[in-house]
Amino acid sequence: MKSKVNRRRFLTTLGMGVAATQTFSLAAGNIYAPIGNNITPVNPSEQFHSIGLKNIKVGGEIGRRIDITVHNNLLKIDVDKDFLYSFQHKNISNEGFVGVGKLIDATVKLAIITGDEKVVALKKHLVDEIIKAQEADGYIGNMKAANRMTKMWDIHEMGYIIYGLVIDFELFGEKKSLESAQKAANYIINNWNLIDSEWEKSVNIAKHVGITGIQRTMLLLFNITGDKTYLEFCIRQINLPDWNPGIVIGRKNRIEGHIYGYMAASLAQLELYRLQKDDKLLIPTISALNFLTLHDGMAISGGAGQVEIWSDDQDGRGELGETCATAYQIRVYDSLLRLYGDLRFGDLMERTIFNALFGAQSPDGRQLRYFTPTEGVRVYHNTDTYCCPNNYRRIVADLPPMIYYRTGNGIAINIYTESNAEIEMGDFSVKVTQKTNYPVSGDVVIQVDPSKSALFGLKLRIPAWCKNGSIQINDEPDKIETKPGQFVDVERNWKTGDTIRLNMQMEWRLVKGRQRQAGRVAVMRGPLLFCLNPAQNDALAKLDGADLGKLIIDLGSIEKTPVTDKSVRPDGIGCKLKAGNASFGMGNTQNLSLILTEFADPNGKCTYFKTPEINEGVVDELVEKLI
Repeated sequence: MKSKVNRRRFLTTLGMGVAATQTFSLAAGNIYAPIGNNITPVNPSEQFHSIGLKNIKVGGEIGRRIDITVHNNLLKIDVDKDFLYSFQHKNISNEGFVGVGKLIDATVKLAIITGDEKVVALKKHLVDEIIKAQEADGYIGNMKAANRMTKMWDIHEMGYIIYGLVIDFELFGEKKSLESAQKAANYIINNWNLIDSEWEKSVNIAKHVGITGIQRTMLLLFNITGDKTYLEFCIRQINLPDWNPGIVIGRKNRIEGHIYGYMAASLAQLELYRLQKDDKLLIPTISALNFLTLHDGMAISGGAGQVEIWSDDQDGRGELGETCATAYQIRVYDSLLRLYGDLRFGDLMERTIFNALFGAQSPDGRQLRYFTPTEGVRVYHNTDTYCCPNNYRRIVADLPPMIYYRTGNGIAINIYTESNAEIEMGDFSVKVTQKTNYPVSGDVVIQVDPSKSALFGLKLRIPAWCKNGSIQINDEPDKIETKPGQFVDVERNWKTGDTIRLNMQMEWRLVKGRQRQAGRVAVMRGPLLFCLNPAQNDALAKLDGADLGKLIIDLGSIEKTPVTDKSVRPDGIGCKLKAGNASFGMGNTQNLSLILTEFADPNGKCTYFKTPEINEGVVDELVEKLI
């Protein structure tokens, strides 16, 4: 796949010392397949369809994460003091972002998922109070009168409040929420002229970053109400069809390379594409996908970017993988999976969910991170407010509909986790139940219970990491061998009680690092990445503070069966291996017995290691087929 790289970036790639900010973009007017040649490059049409949030029940690690997010985080927040106060008093002069709209969106969805009376009550309290605080002219923010619309992050805050209120109407039928949302949206439209050509300079933020979220909010209002005012606003005022800033590498004044802002706008373009089928709406998203997978923009954990901004040097330290960016990467993968029907978007989803996303939350659920590096100390965010904590709550609530999809002639299973779903299929329905401890093992038992015997297809995603797998239907003697990176599509006349046994063999693999990580390897098994927590390995005391990245490991030293490790989650696993250290004159002798824990270990400090045989390493399967 050819790409256009500007001269500044090219010289930097050659190591010629050009300054930090670069731009990456696709050749103008061309549309490239995002991750693989088998994806139709133009005019895709919806292949998969979402299943309603009310129809899915989730267990396993995803269910546990939802549970601890609700009971140990959401219900522990002081919403009156930390979230509602400034909206009730309109006392903010500048940059008063809190994240109450994101919190409303998350709480509405979590109320549906759990049915918990306390969550439903919290949802009602948040919605009632924010509507009560709305001004007569429709303003629903927290700014003083003189600063409305023009100060950061007033439009951003209001946009998500409107979104959360519309979701409350959509899921709970609350008409007052929709009325309030429309009133607030009309306020923004009526005052949009305040966002003039000089606005970016005055706030020192790129426009698409400063208004993050408002595009998708207006499209949602159009889809719910049918009022074309909101659609025309996206097209005429925001100019969403022509938005294409390119991938800007390196943080500078206006933060044009803000990944969260970019992916949020891309997601809105994908939704507008479903309405207008204009191929140029796909270009920014495809540019981002190519950058992430083909041009080293994504870390081994699935996270991306340094200091919220696109990066391609694979630096795993410090401010890597903003949680907001992680959340929107997952949403974009979901949108593309539904649009193209290519399972490798599901591969990207599971890598990002089980590592970067869950690594952003403490094992007990109470604390959340702004960034989740692969090297060095990880730090929790110091408040319950702001963007990352609330976007974490939102994306956890958005995960259930990413497990199952409706297809043209059946059902697709994308994410493997203990769960069940009730899926309407026209004149009959199907209950699908998964029993599995995935990602501990690749064994999944799927029971299919149609309301009547019926012919339809069941697609099972076989991840690219699964080199050996099989499925068995009921007690039939013949097993179907699977192929990595492909769906197994089983079409038959299903009847109640039919069972599929899916076995995906999980082997330890050493994944080769790139750029800064070149010459080193990361340890993976299935979708899980493993890291080294020095506090859990007494033997590391012998190293006297030596660089953990100098530890030498090899594939043969890894015990085939994972060990039990409960430091991250009750059903967690660890990797037991031997290691040596070159800096201590130990060569490649493997005389240290170590346990690597799952990447979500809050005290994990090292992910890449040296190896005496780099050829034992494999190319990351998420980029291998794109080279």
